[in-house]
Amino acid sequence: MTHQPNGEGSADSSIRSYFMQAVHHALNDEMKLQGGHDVEAYLARLLEEFVHFDRLFGIRDAAGRRVESVAEMVMEGDIRLNAESFERERAVHRHIGDFLLFWNGVFPEFLSQLRLHNGKDVMLDPVRQGQMSYYVASTFDYDPYTEEAAIFRKLSDRFEEYCHGLRIVRASFEGLRA
Repeated sequence: MTHQPNGEGSADSSIRSYFMQAVHHALNDEMKLQGGHDVEAYLARLLEEFVHFDRLFGIRDAAGRRVESVAEMVMEGDIRLNAESFERERAVHRHIGDFLLFWNGVFPEFLSQLRLHNGKDVMLDPVRQGQMSYYVASTFDYDPYTEEAAIFRKLSDRFEEYCHGLRIVRASFEGLRA
């Protein structure tokens, strides 16, 4: 999954701008987490990316089927099991971290539904798995991944705080419904 912004001037740039402001407000003004501009930008791009439902479940298995359970995603990202390369391992773990951060932060009630319906994630601790997946992605600390590796370390170390920040962003969405 890539987080490439669409063309400037598009509706997506308005969404991106809104998410940048909402994330900045949540992390800086509400939570007083200063100096994380790289993480702010990453989280805003993540929210923009996951507006598109098909990107939430962006991991496919070797047969091209959409992987919907986190347990299966972990297997897809394990070089000893299904990942055909270390780059695939990194990409899948990045996606798992993003997926769990998004759901745990923006729609935590969805996680219980996911865990109940697919049965494979019943024993999953979404915080611990999100931290671990971002940690795995952070170990790819060489070009062209060096900048993101530092972001993934921060996301791993402060996963729960960033989940809380995304809950604040969600509350700002809900405030728009009035």
